[in-house]
Formats: sequence, structure tokens, C-alpha cells
Amino acid sequence: MSTTISQTPEPERVARPARLIQNEATTEIPVHLLFRDDIDSVAVPLAPTVVGRRRGTGEQPRVRQGLPGTVRPRPAPEVDPDLVERPARVLPGVAGVLAGTCGVAGCVLTSWWAGVLPKAALAASGGLPESPGAGLGPALWAAYAGAGTLGLFGFGGLARGRTGRAWVLGLFGRYRGTVRRTGLMWVNPLVLRRRVDVRLRHWRSEPMPAVDANGVALRVVVLVAWRVKDTARATLGIEDHEQYLRECVEAALARVLSRLPADVPPAALVKDATLRNTEAVSESLTRLVAADAAPVGLEVFSAQPTRIEYAPEVAAVMQRRRIAALDAQHRDTVLSSVVDSVEDTVTRLTMRGLVELDDYERKALVKDLTVAFCTGRGEVST
Repeated sequence: MSTTISQTPEPERVARPARLIQNEATTEIPVHLLFRDDIDSVAVPLAPTVVGRRRGTGEQPRVRQGLPGTVRPRPAPEVDPDLVERPARVLPGVAGVLAGTCGVAGCVLTSWWAGVLPKAALAASGGLPESPGAGLGPALWAAYAGAGTLGLFGFGGLARGRTGRAWVLGLFGRYRGTVRRTGLMWVNPLVLRRRVDVRLRHWRSEPMPAVDANGVALRVVVLVAWRVKDTARATLGIEDHEQYLRECVEAALARVLSRLPADVPPAALVKDATLRNTEAVSESLTRLVAADAAPVGLEVFSAQPTRIEYAPEVAAVMQRRRIAALDAQHRDTVLSSVVDSVEDTVTRLTMRGLVELDDYERKALVKDLTVAFCTGRGEVST
């Protein structure tokens, strides 16, 4: 017995258009969201989605976009907080002279007592009697050592302080103080002395490379007025404070000049937002350099650019560009003046009733007057 099974024909499937991108995906949107009447809507922040490129699909990768992070201030240079300038203990120069004289006199008397003083010296002195000639014994050697040490310490510790100079003293690696006194004084000869110039100083830099906000290469010369305020930090807290100041100026110069363009088109009316405003540039540069140099004991009074020019490799191009901009501005000014003159002439002729012109005649008159004015000025060729 055979059973016949009738097969119902399947409905034809609607062909779906081919995907343009192989990894295409669709998302269903609920219908009730399309007809919401709520006025207040809740904004949900969406994190940026990053899709990598897949081989063979032809899909272009998306750029990774992240939220801009909080700008953090630059950390200030840190120096040992205990390293602060303090006055050193010194004695007047008279004390050193007296000690040295006593040491020399003690050596002479010891030599006379031992009988080793030359006869010529005895004859020259005139007041010394004949030496007892006791000979050099342990006691006399000890007297020699004491008198010699006193003389060396007395004369060896003499130093001369000058106006605008200071001595930074150190003993066995420890800071012992700073001497800012002037004149003759006595300093312990065992300490290490470092002379520091504390006068107001001017430093003119060599042409430093920099770029403006448009990336144009520049050469800038800066004049810095500064002095050493804390000798301990400037000498012991950093290896070379002059080289450190140069690097601070170069870094601050790069930060300040990169914010503004070197020049603006001649037609622009605002000139303050460029590097031509040397007063604002000097103020920003001084503030940055002073903040960087203060922790190491340097006081910066002013840092101002004395010359800002284009780098040699772009100077010729920028000069031609400037000349072209000036020429275009001049031409625009001349054309505006000609158009105003033609308009004023046609308006006066018409309003006074000297001529009655239709549109064609008006256009012809405007053309003739324009040609005449431009030819008379000799600035624009028709």
C-alpha cells in the first residue's frame, strides 16, 4: 500500500540585498521609543567603540578616540628643604694676622733657643742676646710644631671678600654657611670655598630654535636679567646653575612661542594674538622662567625676546608670502576705492537729473568709469 504525501510548495523567499560590509550588524529599536512624548530625556554617555580592521573585508579601521584627560600641572623641581643659605662663622682679618705673626715669632724664638738661628739674623736683630744653644730636643720640636701650625692657620685662613661676590663654605661634604662680608677676614683654612657671583647679571642667549603655532621654524634671541638669591641651593643643590637657567629659558621659549603665530595676514585687525606683542610674550616668558628657576635659588627679573626672525631655511619663502599678501591687500584697497568712486559718480548724476539711464546705459557708464579710474590710478590693469 503506497502512501502519497502531498508537498506544499514553500513560499518564495525575499532576497535580501547583499551586505556592503561583511561584518555588518543591525540593531532593533523598540517601537515605543519612536513615539515618546516625554520632554525630559536622559543622556547616557556612550564609550567610544573601537573596531579593528579585518583582513579581506575592506573595512577601514576606526581611529581610537578617548576622552581628553585632565591637564596636570608640571611638577616643580624639588631641592633639599634643609638646604637654605645661612651666614657662616668667620673672624676679622686682624685675628688671622695676629695668629700668623705669633706663629712666626714662636718659630724664631724656638730657633734662637735651640741655637740654630744664623748669626746674621742675630746681628740684624740687634736686640737678641747670645743663644743658650740648648739644641733641638723633643720639647723644641713640639714648640716648632705648635708655632708652625699657628702661623699656617693664621695666614692660611686670610681671605678677601669683594662686593657682589660670596663664598660658599663646606667641610667634609657638609654645608657650613655662606660668607657675604667684604674686606679682610679669617676663614677656617680646612673648609672648601666656592666663590659665587651674586651681582645682577644679564645673559644674552644665542639664536635658539623654536616654532610658532603654525609650525613655522623661528630663531629667537632672549635677554635674561637674573641673579643668585640663595647661594646654597644654586651651588650645592644643582650641578651648574647657569646651564640650568639656559635650559629653563629654552624650554619656556618653546612653550610660549608655540601658542601664537608669528604673523597674521595684513588684512587682520587684531595684532595682539601674535608674537608681535612682545610685551605679552615677555611677561609669559618671565613668569615661566622665574617659576622654574626659583626652587634652585635663582631670581629672574625679566626674560624678553630681543629678536624673533624666521629660520634661514624658511625666511625666503615667508618673505615672498608676506610681499604677496601686502600686494593683495593693496589691490583690494584700490579696487574698493574705485568701486566707491564709480558708485558715487553714477548716483550723483542720476539724482541731479543730469542724465537719464536705463539698465544697459547704466552698465555701460559704470564700465567706462571703472576703466577710466583704474587707468588713471595706474594700479589695476583692465
